[in-house]
Amino acid sequence: MDKKVQNYLKKTNLSHELIPHKKVYTAYDASQTLKMQPKQIVKSLIVKVKNNFALILLSADKNIDFKKLAKQFNAKPIDVKIPDEKVLMKKLGIKPGTAHVFGEIYKIPVVIEKDLAKLNDAVFSSGDLTQSLKLKVNDFIKQQKAEIAQFGVVKKFKKAVKTGKKVQKVIKKGVKDIKKTKGKKLNKKNIKKLLKPVKKSTLNKKTNKKNK
Repeated sequence: MDKKVQNYLKKTNLSHELIPHKKVYTAYDASQTLKMQPKQIVKSLIVKVKNNFALILLSADKNIDFKKLAKQFNAKPIDVKIPDEKVLMKKLGIKPGTAHVFGEIYKIPVVIEKDLAKLNDAVFSSGDLTQSLKLKVNDFIKQQKAEIAQFGVVKKFKKAVKTGKKVQKVIKKGVKDIKKTKGKKLNKKNIKKLLKPVKKSTLNKKTNKKNK
């Protein structure tokens, strides 16, 4: 863990639990490794608002709505950006993947997403890719004097397509048709029955919707 973070935790006596895990680079990866829901893992991002910086915290299942976030700073969306790694290294001494959640150490304000602020506890970045911190959310907000704002939008995760009941019915129908012709001579009538196209079903509609 970053020495500055270690010293800060000792100095403030902030109650915490250190959670070791395999190396992860994103908050979502941390949720998968720790087998926790993404909403319980805190994603920390540093944004630049004109010439100033701010630490933005939200759960791993959400993305930033920059229009809403800009309102929090009384700025235009175009003025709120995620700076590149060189800028963060030069201005705040942050190496890629090592941003922690203590704005007081960076001497920048902390803004936490409204839904995240409602949780009892959550897992926060310690600035180390192999260690995280479990903290009481309310204690953290008080300690950091964090502002609470609504700027998160639900992140869409791709789900594996499962074989539904409709698909199984189509397969069963095909098997039955084949069994019916077993032992019979194939003629034009039988062949036409086998090649008869399946009627458009709600299954096709669902498939088309998913592909859009």
